[in-house]
Amino acid sequence: MEVNDIIGIILAGGKSNRYGKNKAFELVEGIPIIERIIRVLKEVFSDIIIITNSKEEYRKFNLRLYEDIIKGLGPIGGIYTGLKRIDCRGGFFVACDMPYLNVAFIRYMVSIWNDEDVVIPRFGWKIEPLHAIYSKACIPYIEELIRKERYQVRSFFNRAKIRYVEEEEISLFDPTFSFILNINRPEDLDCINKKGPVSGK
Repeated sequence: MEVNDIIGIILAGGKSNRYGKNKAFELVEGIPIIERIIRVLKEVFSDIIIITNSKEEYRKFNLRLYEDIIKGLGPIGGIYTGLKRIDCRGGFFVACDMPYLNVAFIRYMVSIWNDEDVVIPRFGWKIEPLHAIYSKACIPYIEELIRKERYQVRSFFNRAKIRYVEEEEISLFDPTFSFILNINRPEDLDCINKKGPVSGK
């Protein structure tokens, strides 16, 4: 897989209702989470875009910014917007509140992507849809879900060609699975800043 066939896409359109403010700019080890994510993605991808409905907050990063084509759909709306806006074959999508992304693991995911519609980590029955590769072939599946008002990302997986990245593979790069840690509540941030990364599994 050529890196030119894929770009990094940060989903930063959430309202952070549970958190109370924009989580992307909270500090982890003294650095805003969004900056930590951008630094990692720049090591892998030559191009990065941000999907956000608060564009002014992100202009300082000098990245292309796009608002959701259809607002209010949650993550699936961000994935749909990203796939519609890019010119390459697919995107690596990541949430804006994941401070411990793993460069080597992301590179591995890109390296194993062939003709699948989705490449996604799996832990037993759990998957991480906001740390995954989606190809433009997913667009019609997502459009069908939107028409049916079904907004769970995994709802089209039974029709798509999926490459699951299993725990055994993941552990070679991130044995503690800290890459999937995300910030949902202020207590999560306090815990991370006091103890550092813990198992995200």
